[in-house]
Amino acid sequence: MNNLEQYESIVGREVITRVKEKAAPLKGKHIVCINSTFSGGGVAEMLNSAVFLFNTLGLKFGWRILQGFPSFFDVTKKLHHAMQGEKIDLSDHAKEIYYETNERFSVFTHLKHDLVVIHDPQPLPLIDFYAKKQPWIFRCHVDMSEPDPDTWDYLKQYVAKYDEFVVSREEYKQDVAIPQQIIFPAIDPLTRKNKELTDDKVKTYLQKFNISLDKPIITQVSRYDKWKDPQGVVEIFKMVREKIDCQLVLLGSFAADDPEGQETFEEMEKCIADCGYEDDVTLLTVSDDILVNCLQRAAAVVIQKSIREGFGLTVAEALYKGTPVVASRVGGIPLQITDGESGYLHEPRDLASFAESTTKLIKDESLRHTLGEQGKQQVTEKFLITRYLEDWLDLFNRHLSASNK
Repeated sequence: MNNLEQYESIVGREVITRVKEKAAPLKGKHIVCINSTFSGGGVAEMLNSAVFLFNTLGLKFGWRILQGFPSFFDVTKKLHHAMQGEKIDLSDHAKEIYYETNERFSVFTHLKHDLVVIHDPQPLPLIDFYAKKQPWIFRCHVDMSEPDPDTWDYLKQYVAKYDEFVVSREEYKQDVAIPQQIIFPAIDPLTRKNKELTDDKVKTYLQKFNISLDKPIITQVSRYDKWKDPQGVVEIFKMVREKIDCQLVLLGSFAADDPEGQETFEEMEKCIADCGYEDDVTLLTVSDDILVNCLQRAAAVVIQKSIREGFGLTVAEALYKGTPVVASRVGGIPLQITDGESGYLHEPRDLASFAESTTKLIKDESLRHTLGEQGKQQVTEKFLITRYLEDWLDLFNRHLSASNK
């Protein structure tokens, strides 16, 4: 478990001092966050770092995982799609499952804390089942630029009961009469996924998964989710492979609260078998942070071919390692990439432009290095866990100082 001083060599003493000063008024305060999974996806990763660091700073910071049956996660996956703009039919029965699962969880989840943070729609209705005596904050991580109107009308009845609504970018703010705040997601540079590795370590570790460095690597590291468009990545690879002898590695995992992951993976298997270059494609479902780290460092180009994307921390991960990223101009990705300076941005359906940028980067090592250095600098300045802690401490101080008056 890391402590704050270990980040000083990365972000500087001034940042560490500032974080500690912001945490000082909160020592002994009992705060809890609730989400729906301990692993799989950026939310769980951030909490796995932030929760422990908050505790080392003197806060009594707890973490609860919402318990639900598969039928519940079928409903919340539909809600996720709807928040990102897909039209869904949310039946009365689905609403009943959603609401009653939260009610059941509330019975054995006692919240006598000074402040409660709810992450994403799965535990959103929990606020109905407590005598609210403390500030409640709702933090939504998905792309809410164009939510399905009917679904949002249903969900905002709960959001309106919170004291603050936190999103990842200005375009995600909604029509609710409570304060709304932007907090960027962040990566932890000291985790197994992001820590420095030697070239020999990278090469040896990749060999365990039959990935050689004989050909340039194109990769996408993402959950197997239709919004990540892994099939589109295969189409881009085919266009690049016609011009350059290279390989594609797709690395993904399954989140416990995502019932559609296996179906997407099976579709990918068929897509690769029919692509014509299947011998140059590696499809992995390994949940291994060191493998992610090695692959992002070894790749000539990382692609993030999202159709919708709340933020896309895999972009920040790759950029932090000095690897250029070619990505969709959607969601939070443009916050991380300066087009032409730290990577390239394209419209999600513009496969030809994706292929052109990827080909250019593979052919030009100097360009890769220049873009990689700029990307690492941008991530270090804006998207590391220390900045994330600061933003949340500011929010906690504001609400808890107000609640103590």
